[in-house]
Amino acid sequence: MKEAEIPDKNIFMMCEALNRHALTELSANYYIRSCRPDELDIWKAMPFDDPGLAKEYEGFMSDYFTTTYGGKEELFFAKTLFVCDLQDRPIGTCLLWKAYSKFNTIQWFKVLKPYEGQGIGRALLSIIMQELELSDYPVYLHTQPASFRAIKLYSDFGFSLLASENIGTRKNDLDECWPILEQFMPREHFQQLKIVDTPREFEDIVSQYDTNQF
Repeated sequence: MKEAEIPDKNIFMMCEALNRHALTELSANYYIRSCRPDELDIWKAMPFDDPGLAKEYEGFMSDYFTTTYGGKEELFFAKTLFVCDLQDRPIGTCLLWKAYSKFNTIQWFKVLKPYEGQGIGRALLSIIMQELELSDYPVYLHTQPASFRAIKLYSDFGFSLLASENIGTRKNDLDECWPILEQFMPREHFQQLKIVDTPREFEDIVSQYDTNQF
């Protein structure tokens, strides 16, 4: 299997405590600010490296924005962080959001491909995770096997893979994704991955909803 052929499957992760050894600081070549309302289209396109794919998923992103952040737009723009270059161009983003107003999630973590490998994502995630108090844990996220580099980063920060068969309305595809991660991740990184049972309280919460807010 080639990287471009990795299927779009569901992976869920949980962090119960921050590994502070993973923290780092952002380079002086970049800075952090909140997303502005006039930059919503930039945010919608940022998860997609291909402009054509961004156009194809524009409707999905608009629907997701309305379903998840509707009525809380001001909070969304305040909490959605952009990493910007010195020309104020957004080149990365991440959002800490309380899904269903019940539990904290990491959402839309992305660094544009030309800027990968510079430690920007680690620094951005460091800023997000350091906002949390002990009472804010566990923190959850949803990702895909194609994001195996991000999965390694999440693992560094203390995230473990969740083992349950379903998470809300979505199938948890960990069994199918495990050999994919083994193939594409360096051996030492793959061996550091941990799998934990999904907390029953979390399962009970997400089972009450028919929309996916993370």
